[in-house]
Amino acid sequence: MEKVIYVVGIGPGKVDMMTREVFDILGKCDVIIGYTVYIELLKDIFPDKEFASTPMRQEIERCHMCFDYALEGKKVAMVCSGDAGVYGMASPLFELQEKNDKYCDVEIIVKSGVTAANSGASLLGAPLNNDYCVISLSDLLTPWKIIEKRLVAAAAGDFSIAIYNPQSKRRRDYLKKACQILISGGVEPDRACGYASNIGRQNEIFEVCTLMDLMEKDLGMFSTVFIGNSETHMVKTKKGMRLVTRRGYAI
Repeated sequence: MEKVIYVVGIGPGKVDMMTREVFDILGKCDVIIGYTVYIELLKDIFPDKEFASTPMRQEIERCHMCFDYALEGKKVAMVCSGDAGVYGMASPLFELQEKNDKYCDVEIIVKSGVTAANSGASLLGAPLNNDYCVISLSDLLTPWKIIEKRLVAAAAGDFSIAIYNPQSKRRRDYLKKACQILISGGVEPDRACGYASNIGRQNEIFEVCTLMDLMEKDLGMFSTVFIGNSETHMVKTKKGMRLVTRRGYAI
């Protein structure tokens, strides 16, 4: 009996922003498991599937659920927003399997999706068109001292930065703190920046702004923030202002 868990990134959640491979896998699976918000995005797309979910902060319980269904012989999909390997559930599934002998016969197959750094960047133009890094401001699992160290290093390396989890109800001032750290690290206050919220979903918005403007924005967990590097600039297009990070071509 085949025992398999597919760990898949569904992108922002819309069908047309999901890879064909992931869509086909979900169509073949018996059970689709994930965070409650992501499951709700899929129920209308796959109405005949069995769904199971857990709320925030019950990720490990969700992983155990996947293994339990797989051991019953069901084809299981663990869904993640964006890409399953970028702040997703791929790593805890592998770690859990390593520590539990009863799970050793289950095959874990990871399939990529479009992460928020890429989908959000496309809305804003081309802010990540050269070397960039991705940093989450959530200190739920990563101490703030480590996050601060990464921000300082990104500023010193002149990376474009995609910032995940910029703010939450508990972390109202974290984006402002991050901007202040970058400015202290030598990033000029008028650096070209932007953000995108609810990417690929209802109420999608995005805006180009300066780092100083960004400091005062009230953004949530479904927003992704983009800090340009020293070669990033704002360009005027037919559809409004966009961000472009130069590659170095002679134009």
